[in-house]
Amino acid sequence: MLSDNPVTLIINNIGQLLTMDGPVPRVSASMRELGMIRNGALAIADDTIVWTGERSKLKLALAPDCIEVDAEGKVVTPGLIDPHTHPVFSATREDEFEMRLQGKSYMEIAQAGGGIRRSVRDLRSTPEAILYQKAMRRLDRFVEHGVTTIEAKSGYGLSTGSELKQLEVIRDLHRDHVIDLVPTFMGAHEFPDEYRDKREKYVELIINEMLPAVAQSGLAAFSDIFCEKGVFDLDQSYRIQDAARGYGMKLKFHADELVSFGGAELAASMSAVSADHLVYISDAGIKAMAGSRTVAVLLPGTSYSLGHGDFAPARKMIDNGVVVALSTDCNPGSNYSESLPMMISFAATQLRMTAAEAFCAVTVNAACAIDLGGQVGMLIPGLPADLVIWEMDDYRELPYHYGVNLVSAVIKRGQVVLQR
Repeated sequence: MLSDNPVTLIINNIGQLLTMDGPVPRVSASMRELGMIRNGALAIADDTIVWTGERSKLKLALAPDCIEVDAEGKVVTPGLIDPHTHPVFSATREDEFEMRLQGKSYMEIAQAGGGIRRSVRDLRSTPEAILYQKAMRRLDRFVEHGVTTIEAKSGYGLSTGSELKQLEVIRDLHRDHVIDLVPTFMGAHEFPDEYRDKREKYVELIINEMLPAVAQSGLAAFSDIFCEKGVFDLDQSYRIQDAARGYGMKLKFHADELVSFGGAELAASMSAVSADHLVYISDAGIKAMAGSRTVAVLLPGTSYSLGHGDFAPARKMIDNGVVVALSTDCNPGSNYSESLPMMISFAATQLRMTAAEAFCAVTVNAACAIDLGGQVGMLIPGLPADLVIWEMDDYRELPYHYGVNLVSAVIKRGQVVLQR
């Protein structure tokens, strides 16, 4: 496709251009379709892609100040999309990480007052300016690892005022940072200290006070819930998410992370945009998700950080037609990492995903997990010019050459925002 718009930026001499052009979302064998162009080029007019193809066929009108970037035969991909993060917090929990190494389980720490409730106590007492400053640094690290869009959750406030406070920080970060943040309300992340023995009262608070306030504020596109044994049961999860749906919010679920609990089935039955974690998803859950378009967002870094040795059955999900995406789950407790490339390596070694499937899972399918399928995560004319130039000659090097940062440059909406 050619464009009449003057070209303002050209990426030339691309060894492998992964456009990801093809079906949206990708399932089964189509997850290995990369829309690859060898010896390629890509043209941008302002913030939009206007042409992709073999570099020998690049013949477009150039703006007088057009910039040309020589990719030097490297790999170019869409900007990565991280569809499950908790980036707004203050205190870290490395001491709990060490406790897990010494034999304490995640739930034992949580039941003793640690875990999410500890982060809640800290967030409630931390000024918005501090939360903003610390999250900005995390967003910088996301960009350094090739990420240009993230989903960002609340859930460390667990009171109406504190949840709104966290969502307001997410709004301000979206306004001020180059990364696009898609906001999610997660008041149903845990039961706060003051409601440990009044759980139904907290459910009522979410339904009758928090959700109306969040809906009125317009600060969240999604509602998420920790549907899990010991947290929100299936009935509570349905009631909260049904109320959220009534306020026009799209649905997400933390599901089947710690035990097989039926969360995947509930998410699919409610047409949730995604169900996340799914380490212990049942065969019935896989069947239900395959029969829907609820995206399975898998978080292998969390399994790695928790150290329990169990990972989501990605191979079975892909082979059975479930839409699969990958994410960092960046958070202070169970996985403090902003590196999607590291998650791609875990996906290869622990989830048995190919490099092509993993790239699909952090671009095309990750976009579907935040209800932006076909709008980001692809390098095709008409879409935003979000892309990464990688310091590698073959895309398969990314999971193989792990533990180092192979990002050479990041372009967001047509602007070079990172260059090494």
